[in-house]
Amino acid sequence: MSRLRKLISIVTPAIVLIGLIVVPIINAQEEIPLAMVLTADGAVTPTMGEYLARGIRLAEQRGAEVLIFQLNTPGGGVETMTDIVEIIRGSTIPVVIFVAPRGAIAGSAGTVITLAGHVAAMAPETAIGAASPVGAQGEDIGETMEAKVKEILKAQVRSLAERRGPEVVALAEATIEEAKAISAREAVEAGFVDFIANDVHDLLSQLDGYKVETLEGERILHTANAEVSRLELNLIEQLLFVLTNPNIVFILLTIGVQAILIELSHPGGWVAGFIGVVCLSLAAYGLGVLPVNWFGLIFLATAFALFVLDIKAPTHGALTAAGVGSLIVGALVLFNSPATPEFQRVSVPLVIVSSLITGGMFAIALTFAVRAQRTPVRTGREALVGRVGVVREEIPPFGSGSVQVGGELWSAESAQGAPITPGSRVEVLSVSGIRLRVQEIQGGSDSNK
Repeated sequence: MSRLRKLISIVTPAIVLIGLIVVPIINAQEEIPLAMVLTADGAVTPTMGEYLARGIRLAEQRGAEVLIFQLNTPGGGVETMTDIVEIIRGSTIPVVIFVAPRGAIAGSAGTVITLAGHVAAMAPETAIGAASPVGAQGEDIGETMEAKVKEILKAQVRSLAERRGPEVVALAEATIEEAKAISAREAVEAGFVDFIANDVHDLLSQLDGYKVETLEGERILHTANAEVSRLELNLIEQLLFVLTNPNIVFILLTIGVQAILIELSHPGGWVAGFIGVVCLSLAAYGLGVLPVNWFGLIFLATAFALFVLDIKAPTHGALTAAGVGSLIVGALVLFNSPATPEFQRVSVPLVIVSSLITGGMFAIALTFAVRAQRTPVRTGREALVGRVGVVREEIPPFGSGSVQVGGELWSAESAQGAPITPGSRVEVLSVSGIRLRVQEIQGGSDSNK
């Protein structure tokens, strides 16, 4: 018992000492603030909104101190922009919109999204503004509709910018009414944004101690030495972002239609049809997001119709050439309408090269089709006419013998009425029932007779 008491008297102080050392360390580790960083680079699309919503949910679950949404966008649709603004304003975690890296822009819809952030920051050499609305296809909208949309947008930015003062409200309205754009330095000086930061770590150091207002009330940010956790796009989000590229959409559309035509011309397989359906489905998503002129689809449909017609009724490539021209025009009309923003236009060299390749593939198919039409029939009795055989049983002047043609023995009679000896080579002139009419080939004989 004395030994046990002695052991307890030694172990107990040791355990207490370890607890005094370890527990503060664990608490200190638990108190390290977390800053989640999301990066959005490209047009404002529904996928961007889903990505941000996922990031906010994860930040709330992990108890993040702040969420930084690094933004570089030329703009996008008004409806999608409104959805993203709702997501930001409904967050219980402070959302910082950071226009970065250097050279980035928050154009058009990106301007309103930046104003919606609980905190707004920009990297040096960035710009923001030019938020005048345009139509769904990138075109200028009518005066009445333009006035309505502008008033709605101005009311929205007023509600977002009023906490920054009347000067910022007027400037925000000017970005919509006059398509005004300003630099990062001008934005900070006017109070349009709160900070200029070189990178995320610089931004976090400036945010420490900053007061923000969220749904849960006023809070002071503690971001000094914050742990940075970056949330990347998942596979589906990456795919959907790629599908907002007009060049990708055009390639998918071209491949999809060609694959479907191959499946229709050679039914029974499934690979071409499956590829065609998948490509067209993905292209349809992109077409639903991008500002396109649907009139261009008429030219695209005409192009492929011309390709098919040239195979069915060969015109020595004239319809294929017309189809290539129609394909080029259709793609440019579909994606490159005059008022479409430059970042949402399809590459002209890509359209020309792809159209020429497509036309070349159909030209090859046309060549094979013409060659098939000119190839003599090689099956049935008609295929025997003109073929050469060998006499196996003598053919008398007005009787019949036997001839081997194509590995088969046939009854045969002499067309000239002259006898033909075994081993002679003969040409088939006609077929009457199961009997051939042949004539001897002078100087020809079977070496195996």
